[in-house]
Order: sequence, then C-alpha cells, then structure tokens
Amino acid sequence: MPEQPKRHHISSAVIATMPAHTAAVLAEIAKMENVEVHGEGGGKIVVVIEGSSTGMLGESLTRMSLLDGVISANMVFEHVETEETGSDDRNTDAA
Repeated sequence: MPEQPKRHHISSAVIATMPAHTAAVLAEIAKMENVEVHGEGGGKIVVVIEGSSTGMLGESLTRMSLLDGVISANMVFEHVETEETGSDDRNTDAA
C-alpha cells in the first residue's frame, strides 16, 4: 500500500479588531505557533497560518476570532502543497 503524500497547508486571513485593542491582539497573535503577521493598519491585521491540515488552520483562526477585541477573523486564501513520500518528484499543485 503506497504511503499517503505529505500535505502542507498555507492560508492567509484578515483579522478585524476594535482599534483600541489592535496592539493587544497583535501581542497575542505573536505568541501563536505557525502564525505570522504580514501587515497591520486601520484595525485590520493580515496573517499567514501554516499547518498540516485544514483543521489545524481553522483551529488557529478560531483562537484568533475569540481574542478580546476581535470583531472578525476570516480566511482569505488557502494553498496546499503535496509532497510524495518515497520519491524525488515533488508536486506543488493545489489540491
């Protein structure tokens, strides 16, 4: 039976905050694993989330949405890279 290909999920998301809480939300997001802030302004924060499954990304997004001062947290884009195990060939097409 062939091994399942390894998958790496990458997602971008926009977090809308109450402006008075943006700094505190940024501080909490900075503590999260596999989450990186790529921009911030006007009460909005753009993040990239990485993980091994869509569920893992969703869990991170849910944690951000529950932070005090967050109005909404919405996934904008998701990309999946697939690596075939046991082979030198790589497939980076979105699944």
